[in-house]
Amino acid sequence: MIEIGAKLTVEKTVTPELTAQMAGSGMLPVFGTPFMTAMMENAAAGVLQQYLEEGKGSVGTHLNVSHESPTPIGMKVRAEAEIIAADTKMVEFKVTAYDEVGLIGQGTHQRAVIASDRFLTKCNAKREK
Repeated sequence: MIEIGAKLTVEKTVTPELTAQMAGSGMLPVFGTPFMTAMMENAAAGVLQQYLEEGKGSVGTHLNVSHESPTPIGMKVRAEAEIIAADTKMVEFKVTAYDEVGLIGQGTHQRAVIASDRFLTKCNAKREK
């Protein structure tokens, strides 16, 4: 059973490769929003996976976040995902991100529980259309 309130935190140090410039999401050498949201999704997938049966996985279906404060190269960032609601198919998360000074982003994320093999078979079938 998926535990409401379960959390996972992931951390990284901002490098030039993790900037808005490199992602193509902006022109400045600051921590890029695509990388922040990827960290949030990574934390959510990680905390959920421990509750899933072998052969099951999850995919992101919705992400609603704000990026509220810039982070410079060299500073550590951390993203946290907390399970706030769950049923057998869909799981909701509160997601937050912080740098060494404070909150930089927050929002919600939703993931669907899937059978990994079936999902990949359906995905790969697109090549045949």
